Amino acid sequence: MTKSSAGTTEDITADLAALRQDVASLSESISALLQSQAQGAAQTLSDAVGDAKAKFASTAADVKSRVSAAGGEIEASIERHPLTAVLISFGVGMALGMMSRSRH
Repeated sequence: MTKSSAGTTEDITADLAALRQDVASLSESISALLQSQAQGAAQTLSDAVGDAKAKFASTAADVKSRVSAAGGEIEASIERHPLTAVLISFGVGMALGMMSRSRH
């Protein structure tokens, strides 16, 4: 019986050592997986931020060009019809003056 119990103790010791090694290996695998997923998420977020920046820059450039075009059209209209522009300005000024006077 002592031979059998000694063999069983050695088997248990060997199984525990194998189990420790398996747990350590599993821990390393989980750590590597989590690190890989974190890097993938960071890359996805970085790509999304880059896309948002590009869309914002494109929209800003589009708005700027439209405002410039509208300004150019207004200037051309004023040059073609200066008297009309002066009368419109006078009317807007009078209306603003009357509105501000009624508040006081």
